[in-house]
Amino acid sequence: MKYLTRLAAAATLAASPLLAQTPGVTDDEIIIGGAHDLSGIFAPFSVPAVTAAKVYFDEVNANGGVHGRKITYIVEDHGYQVPKAAQAANKLINRDQVFAMLLNLGTPHNLAMFQMMGPQGVPNVSPITAARQMVEPLEPWKFAGTASYYDAVKAALAYMQENEGTKKVCLMILPTDFGKEIEAAVHELADAGSIELGAEIGHKPDETDFTGALGKVKESGCDTVGVALGISQMINAITTARKLGMDDLKFMLSSAGFHTVVAKGLAQQGVMDGVYSAAGWQDLEARLGEPEVAEWVAKFKEATGEDYPGTGAILGRSGAGVMVAALEAAGPDLTRESFIKAMESLDFEDPISGNHVDFSAEDHEGADEIFVNRIENGSWVLLQTLE
Repeated sequence: MKYLTRLAAAATLAASPLLAQTPGVTDDEIIIGGAHDLSGIFAPFSVPAVTAAKVYFDEVNANGGVHGRKITYIVEDHGYQVPKAAQAANKLINRDQVFAMLLNLGTPHNLAMFQMMGPQGVPNVSPITAARQMVEPLEPWKFAGTASYYDAVKAALAYMQENEGTKKVCLMILPTDFGKEIEAAVHELADAGSIELGAEIGHKPDETDFTGALGKVKESGCDTVGVALGISQMINAITTARKLGMDDLKFMLSSAGFHTVVAKGLAQQGVMDGVYSAAGWQDLEARLGEPEVAEWVAKFKEATGEDYPGTGAILGRSGAGVMVAALEAAGPDLTRESFIKAMESLDFEDPISGNHVDFSAEDHEGADEIFVNRIENGSWVLLQTLE
């Protein structure tokens, strides 16, 4: 009986949190996971983000890693499909035993993955979505990179009402948790009497013909359209509007549309103005002369052979930078608890994203600035910074 009691006591001690090994952490490695859209409508964000993160981790590893541990970044493609995102999370969390998740793309996709991250307390760092649910309700393991879609769109539309003549807003959105964030922001302004609400049109992720939807926009008499679509869909919809002679119609994009590809793609189609966006980071093109930005761009080009990092790469590098900063601050005795405390202590200027990052125990949203931008001749131009 005493022998069995000792065995039971030993088993209890072995299973205790203090003695159990932290998932994804060994003496010489930290395993990080990421569920991305490498083949779907938001691949222009995920593909360069993954590349930039891996380039940065390679640099960190070449310099000895973090407290002697090399970082391994395991990436799965969900193709912007929620079931595949859940499968990816299951594989990364339960089979690969990742320490944390980094740069997961997509609002509904992250929400599906939360069902596995939450119970195990797997930190979710800098997801590529600005939905409020990334930090609301506050959970120890949730850390968003920038201001939410909701706050940014609300602030930017208020700016456009005051400065750009916006009075009546229509919506062209994906009817997902992503689209609902933009919808909620517009509805709040309409409910407050700040703007008038016009037609609200839902679209499928593979939709390519926007002629009918734009007809409804015209019938509604909207002067501005709030857009929450895929990258190529945004370019297609705006280009179609101009072809239909809707030259004065303005488009407000969330941070999901604040992308180099959108500005350059529209320019190739002859659209040079009338497109606005609100995001939690700054565009890279206007800041290429800044020393730290120029140094990063040069390293990225050398490592990848690509001509230009682009928007997704900004998010990838910045998210990876936050991850490394927290791993360093957590010290050599790395656990998820020590990592979370380290995340909550971060406070620094990020020259790559052009914003200020600071977390606390009460605030898990990294950067609070909102940058209102407009496309001018194929480039995003900063109009105003709102804080």
